[in-house]
Amino acid sequence: MILSEIFKKKENLQLEKKTLVILRWIAILGQLAAILIVNFIFKFDLPILSCLIIIFFGAFTNLYLQYWFNKSELNNLESTIFLFHDLLQLSFLLFFTGGIQNPFILFLIVPSIVSSTLLTFKSTLLLTIFTVLIISILTFFHYPLPYSGNLHFHVPQYYLYSIPVSIIIAMLFLTYFGARFGFVSRQKAEALSKLELIIAQEHELESIGHQAAAAAHSLGTPLSTITVVASELKKEISVNAKYTKDIDLLISQAKRCSEILKKISLNQIEEDKFISDVTLKNFLLETSKSFKEISEKEIKLDFSKSSKDILIKRTPEITYGIRNFIGNAVKFSNKKVNIDLSISKKDTVLTIKDDGPGFPSDIYSSLGQPYISSKKKDINNKSGLGLGTFIGKTLLERRGGVINFSNSNEGGAKVEIKWKTSDLEI
Repeated sequence: MILSEIFKKKENLQLEKKTLVILRWIAILGQLAAILIVNFIFKFDLPILSCLIIIFFGAFTNLYLQYWFNKSELNNLESTIFLFHDLLQLSFLLFFTGGIQNPFILFLIVPSIVSSTLLTFKSTLLLTIFTVLIISILTFFHYPLPYSGNLHFHVPQYYLYSIPVSIIIAMLFLTYFGARFGFVSRQKAEALSKLELIIAQEHELESIGHQAAAAAHSLGTPLSTITVVASELKKEISVNAKYTKDIDLLISQAKRCSEILKKISLNQIEEDKFISDVTLKNFLLETSKSFKEISEKEIKLDFSKSSKDILIKRTPEITYGIRNFIGNAVKFSNKKVNIDLSISKKDTVLTIKDDGPGFPSDIYSSLGQPYISSKKKDINNKSGLGLGTFIGKTLLERRGGVINFSNSNEGGAKVEIKWKTSDLEI
């Protein structure tokens, strides 16, 4: 993953106020305790007043953030301002307490790490540069640690100058790690959110299908009754041409309604099996037919390796997952898509192959992860390899499927979906 992708700009990134307030109180109380202990117990003659003023100012800004800042979350700019303030506050405190010789110098890297995880690349870059600048200044300009006792621990001068170098290296490493962790976490959170949305939509469609089947079944009998009664009325008043014409219209419209309801139910109204249960072969036939209607590409199904058919539940996971991979194959193919089904007593294997360019080598190892991109622009212009593949893979895995991606020997992409037959069959 390249650096530009990790630090991709996100305008909606926010930092929870409660989290920042707690972290700042911990830092402020820690600073106060350290100053008081070092000054009064270890007898370091520190500029205690200056230190207390700096700490007090930090406490005041945190009180403002906690009680007067009327937001539960801080946007990127607000978070950056507070982190800059914390960095400056700690810098002044370190300036009066030994600079680079103060072991608490390590805490200067915290704002950059927090920013790398939660904020934009611009904010992280500015904080990192500012931190490097502060460390460099504190290396040469600071009040020495005033200690009246005998110091028995001496280190060479070059050791002192190596400290800021090691801190800067550690900061860059941890900032990169935090940025990558935050980036991946946000990607997965967004992908899982869309996954849940898709499942909810599929369940809603399923519910609508049940209602449609139930409506078709319920309305069938009244329409039949209307047709019978209207036919009898026609016989009774056949001498009156005026009413006969109206009755014929009534009968024709009733029959039209019956035909519409038959199309909705597809003669499978009983027990609502139109929605819930279907044989795997019929499901693949239905799915491939829907793509044939919107594409001129050839979609060939091969069931020759299947000695039998199995009845499956038409779940949202199965429906969306399989449709996603067939749709990707149709999208990336040149002319043809092959769908092979093998059903045995032990395993059920569905193989989807196309005659397209195949999976790009630069993203091959990342297939199944959300938001991947290829160096090939024509691949990136076609959606589906990133989030779509991740969602389809995740949904099918929820139903016990194992998905393998490869490129076929003849060229083109190949997706193999394997289930235990006992897990898939109902």
